[in-house]
Amino acid sequence: MARHDRGKARLPKRVELDLTAVVSVDQKFQLQRLVNAILDDMHKHVRDVYDDLSPTQIAPDQGINPPQPTCFTVPNPHSDKYRGMFINADQQKTTGPDTGKKDVHSSAGPKAQKENVKPGPQAGKAWDSKNNKENVKSSYGPNGTAGAEKAEKLVWNAPKSPEEARLMYQRSVKQVLVNSIIELKHDSLAHFTKWRTNVARRMQDIAVKNGEAGGSMGGQELQQQMPGNARRPGDAARGRPILPTAGRGLNGPPTPSETPFVSFGQVYSQIATPLKEGPKEKRALIMHTMLLILLGLDQYSAYSRALLVRLAFSLNVPLHVLQNDETRVSQALSKIIRGIPAEEIVQRRAEELKNRRWKPGMASAALAEKPGSLSPPLAAAGLGTVFGGIGMSPIAASRLLASMNDSTVVVGSLFGLYGARQGAKTIGMYGRDVPGFGMMPLRELSDSQIIDPKEVPAEYRRMRVTVGLAGLMSSSDDLTESWRFLGSHSETYALRWDQDALIKMNTSLELLVKSPTWNTAKKELGSRTVYDRLTRAEWPIGLLKASKIVEAPWCSGVLRADKAGAVLADMLINKAFGERPVSLIGYGLGARIIYHCLMTLSEKRTFGVVDNVVMMGTPCPSEVRVWAALRTVVGGRLINVYSKQDYLLGFLSRNICWHYGVAGLQRVEGVPHVENYDATEVVDNHLRYRHLVGTVLKKVGWEDVLAAEVTAEQTKLAAYTKKLNRESEEQ
Repeated sequence: MARHDRGKARLPKRVELDLTAVVSVDQKFQLQRLVNAILDDMHKHVRDVYDDLSPTQIAPDQGINPPQPTCFTVPNPHSDKYRGMFINADQQKTTGPDTGKKDVHSSAGPKAQKENVKPGPQAGKAWDSKNNKENVKSSYGPNGTAGAEKAEKLVWNAPKSPEEARLMYQRSVKQVLVNSIIELKHDSLAHFTKWRTNVARRMQDIAVKNGEAGGSMGGQELQQQMPGNARRPGDAARGRPILPTAGRGLNGPPTPSETPFVSFGQVYSQIATPLKEGPKEKRALIMHTMLLILLGLDQYSAYSRALLVRLAFSLNVPLHVLQNDETRVSQALSKIIRGIPAEEIVQRRAEELKNRRWKPGMASAALAEKPGSLSPPLAAAGLGTVFGGIGMSPIAASRLLASMNDSTVVVGSLFGLYGARQGAKTIGMYGRDVPGFGMMPLRELSDSQIIDPKEVPAEYRRMRVTVGLAGLMSSSDDLTESWRFLGSHSETYALRWDQDALIKMNTSLELLVKSPTWNTAKKELGSRTVYDRLTRAEWPIGLLKASKIVEAPWCSGVLRADKAGAVLADMLINKAFGERPVSLIGYGLGARIIYHCLMTLSEKRTFGVVDNVVMMGTPCPSEVRVWAALRTVVGGRLINVYSKQDYLLGFLSRNICWHYGVAGLQRVEGVPHVENYDATEVVDNHLRYRHLVGTVLKKVGWEDVLAAEVTAEQTKLAAYTKKLNRESEEQ
């Protein structure tokens, strides 16, 4: 055999990441421990979704309890473990179909029900006393197959209820829940472990060459600024806890612009590290360095974004520092592909594939043999430095970025110029399934006809993408006007889908709400909760007579929303937005699109694409396994916004599977890391969601919300409410 197995693939050569100008040796180990602790916490975050599922019972006045999960697996009749679940076909004929009804674990009669009785032989079978089991050779052939005449005909004693099935299988409700999504658990953990391994390998490549002299930019200042009774930087390495200093910004006292973690403290746990006691230049440079290291993986997934957010929280760095850094890096990278059409990038990628089998990290191996420097666009943007020049050398920065430094193929793939389907054909093909389907940029351009993300100019690209999905529209202008409150730190779009159906449905709902029938029904509806109305199917007679006005548009809208969700999932799977995290915000049927999109991504095992998700007034089930599947494909926050007084949504939900709960009317219980926001005080009508999206996002702590636009949105809501009341009184 040859000394080296040529048939076995080799890993690309490791590249040394020189951070001598950033951290010292002790700080390097502290950073590695901090990143490993965050990765452990993220791994636990993924695992808890499955291990901590709980069938929580909801009070009748707080929601609808879905049916208990049931075992549907038919056991193996030839297994000793499940043999007691079967009965003999001849015995069933003589004793009737109810044989074994008293004991679901056995069908051998009353004698078998006694405890601590050694099982004996059955008819037609020899008993092996040595092994304490039946010798089935008399009933089966030499090859272990059942004989045509001697084989015993077994019939499964099927359970008559879910409770009987759980007793038969001796499984609790929680075990049934976990086992029903066990394959999804394995696939999601495998995908996360693969990404984590790549990050850990890059962290191990960090090197500090000058020993304790390294990182002098902040190393000496760090020890000078620490108080006399504070612990030394090595205390965290020795396992001593470091007390958190919550509320401090980069300059010490918090400022209004440096308090973005109002809700993050309730979502993520802050990991103690002495690095957060360093000067602001040190912490900002560490954040910038980690961003470049993660981009060196040739992608910027939702996991990478979640890692950076947790790192910023642990280092006590305001979130806007990370957002500004992402904007600076994205604008610099986009200049590498400025003016290059997608077809040319596809051609270059094909040429690379002809020469060698391309894998992430191969460009890093080339850099190890032939060190280079930053490409001119990145050097002009000052990548590798913060605060106007504090940082590392251009050569060191180029090694962190690896192939992202100057490869048009990798950068083009990051921004979606290279994907499964190219150019305008992508949106054109999707438009065949959903009328008018397209992505409309919100503020980048005045030309509203651009509907393909690949056609956005380079200077307007960002590291993250945010898509708003409307559930109601009064006119075509509402498509973009409803999302003006979203900031400029992400590439923002509004999903355009079947505008005529949305306008028609909004008109029919407003017609119902303004009618005297609704005003009369509201007084009767308030006597019972919306959950009681759904379970008892008791609605005012006048409202049922007027239901024909809204039922047809609503049912048609639900079906089209499901189709649009499948199309949106197909876009994300085919990397229409590139290798960047995508956040989704929707209300009403727009949230229904998100629900169907995430379920499709879960079925197709597409992880690490979706970042944060907010679903408001969603007409979808609140069942535990459904939201566990949604939680699996969301790398950031998953927020359910509901209202207990939305009787209009409850009335419309009569025609969907409300037996499994309605997420837009109640909390989602039993699924870890799913946030719930009760908007009952501000949402007493499903039509109000259209004017409350910005207000709700501000309440839940969304990253990038423009306060001025939220105020303008509230003004529009007041005018809209006044208009509805006036028109209702006129009728």
